[in-house]
Amino acid sequence: MELVRVGQAYFMIRDTLMYDEASNSAFQCRALNINEDLGQIKFVFSDKTGTLTENKMEFQCASIWGVDYSGGKDSSVNEQVGHFVQVDGKILRPKMKVRIDPELLQLSRSGNNTEEAKRVHDFFLALAACNTIVPIAFDDASNPTVKLMDYQGESPDEQALAYAAAAYGFMLIERTSGHIVIDIQGERQRFNVLGLHEFDSDRKRMSVILGCPDKTVKVFVKGADTTMFSVIDRSLNMDIIRATEAHLYNYSSLGLRTLVIGMRELSDSEFEQWHSSFEAASTSLIGRAAMLRKVANTVEKSLRILGASAIEDKLQQGVPEAIESLRTAGIKVWVLTGDKQETAISIGYSSKLLTSKMTQIIINSNSKESSRKSLEDALRMSKKLITVSGTTHNNGGNSGDAVSPVALIIDGTSLVYILDSELEEQLFELASKCSVVLCCRVAPLQKAGIVMLVKNRTSDMTLSIGDGANDVSMIQKADVGVGISGKEGRQAVMASDFAMGQFRFLVPLLLNELIFRYVLFTCFTLTTAINEWSSMLYSIIYTSLPTIVVGILDKDLSRRTLLKYPQLYGAERRQESYNSKLFWLTMIDTLWQSVVIYFIPHLAYWGSTIDAPSIGDLWTLAVVILVNLHLAMDVIRWSWITHVAIWGSIVATFICVIVLDAVPTLVGYWAIFDIAKEGSFWLCLLAIVVAALLPRFVVKVLYQHFSPSDIQITREAEKFGSRREFGAVEIEMNPILEPSRR
Repeated sequence: MELVRVGQAYFMIRDTLMYDEASNSAFQCRALNINEDLGQIKFVFSDKTGTLTENKMEFQCASIWGVDYSGGKDSSVNEQVGHFVQVDGKILRPKMKVRIDPELLQLSRSGNNTEEAKRVHDFFLALAACNTIVPIAFDDASNPTVKLMDYQGESPDEQALAYAAAAYGFMLIERTSGHIVIDIQGERQRFNVLGLHEFDSDRKRMSVILGCPDKTVKVFVKGADTTMFSVIDRSLNMDIIRATEAHLYNYSSLGLRTLVIGMRELSDSEFEQWHSSFEAASTSLIGRAAMLRKVANTVEKSLRILGASAIEDKLQQGVPEAIESLRTAGIKVWVLTGDKQETAISIGYSSKLLTSKMTQIIINSNSKESSRKSLEDALRMSKKLITVSGTTHNNGGNSGDAVSPVALIIDGTSLVYILDSELEEQLFELASKCSVVLCCRVAPLQKAGIVMLVKNRTSDMTLSIGDGANDVSMIQKADVGVGISGKEGRQAVMASDFAMGQFRFLVPLLLNELIFRYVLFTCFTLTTAINEWSSMLYSIIYTSLPTIVVGILDKDLSRRTLLKYPQLYGAERRQESYNSKLFWLTMIDTLWQSVVIYFIPHLAYWGSTIDAPSIGDLWTLAVVILVNLHLAMDVIRWSWITHVAIWGSIVATFICVIVLDAVPTLVGYWAIFDIAKEGSFWLCLLAIVVAALLPRFVVKVLYQHFSPSDIQITREAEKFGSRREFGAVEIEMNPILEPSRR
């Protein structure tokens, strides 16, 4: 079996259809002991950013001081420009151009003459400074008078915002450990970086404390709206805050990723207090992260809102089709993302995770009691929908239209009160009734908690797929972990069992690559008549190679058919290919074959003077011929390699038996030559093969004729129908019924 897995891994790695040219990454098989699990997956847990999307961030629009600068609906209003400055006689411009709004560009160039212009100035200053971007200038190969500025950072979001700031005239051109230099509309200004609080999954924001050229100290903060509005001073300009919230909702509904920007000026006493605390926390050896988080909270408060940014992250190629195929195959897809709820819902529709026919159940709670009530209400609604669907079906309605799919949408705040509490059972019961689960604003540990919620309550196989370090815990908790070779490092790949370049490759991995046919057969001949060499060679030469070759090369159906009919996936999970009934039938068949192999020679040579080594040679040849013919009956796709392996093993067995019996020093010298002279020897071999395989052959023919499975029906259509006819035919599939839970 281990050799079979190695062979399967080789063909998966060599599959050119799972090679991603964009990232120059081939499929990786990092674990060899779970190949067969890929045919039994029931739940897929997926990250969104970088997994379903390209992780190529493009700045689209902004809301500044309550004004929406999205350029309207007319695409002609927007244009892509690249700001540039003069450095050492050369033109320095950003490597990436950004789509800009002309009105906002005009305001950014107007200086600080008006209050509105000051807000725009502070907004883009925050985008240029509040990051960990490292600017790197290099020569433009196409123009020696031009240098390009490349922004390298920890995340594509930071890069997109830095390029946006540069496009509007706020170009970050230098960063050291103690200061940054920003070219603001042609004027270079140096800002001292007095402190930086990096983003973490608890605060969901980052901040930088700058010493400005006018001797003031300002803190600039950016982060998710759920955490930013809790630190915004709502006593100031409530109209601005409400307008920004409305713009955020509109941006999120379009599938854009949003961040809220805020700032405030620190007094001398506030700065001194923060600085001493920051120095103490930075040099602490115990609890450093918690201390820094506490210090950050002392300055990330009472902020004045500046605005919000909106970034587009496009879907990867083939994601909608991949999700649709997975759902058609009976696999439940759950998306776990840290994005805003409206953004996640919008991406859900564009990826075909959500459809207009689905009834959405949304849970947004801020306490344990409200979470309990929301779950109870949602359970009642889901049961009502199922009852209505069943009534419609019983009244003669179309079964496809009668089913009312339900989508559960829940946020991270609600999960804080539900996970690791008595409410977990209710959440699992509700999620089990839903076709789709979409979790928004979830932290990395919550992703892992969702996976364990399912694993602890069901025996179904789970698969997690992600691309970043925040997905590692989720990938490690699932039965099968898949890493995307993306732009957020190699942590997800290193923690995974399989790695690939695009989400869409998950479909051929599950629906095609591992629909290999495993043949399990056994025969026992517990007798000392078989010499030690034959016993040893039985597993090395006589029967090993055919099993390995068939296990690696044989498939039920072609790739084209499997991808066309995703419903065929999961036969093993639904216990269609192997169940207790088939197990006992196989045991009875094995017992019958053992009886035939032993008693036919025993009765044929009853009362004769034949010795034990001679009858042992007959048994050895009979077992090997029977096992290989048994295997040949189950082969679907014959190739020259399969023919050589099966028939060659039989020939090799004859040769080995002859060679062993020709060695004078071994027991049974010349036995095969004596017994093979008699016609009864060959009649016994024929009788054993016919008597042992006839019951299996008859049962197999009757079963496939009167009660064929979907795979068998599709195989016949593929085999006997021409490609032209098969491409147009519609095959009616049996309903996907899951085995009852125990």
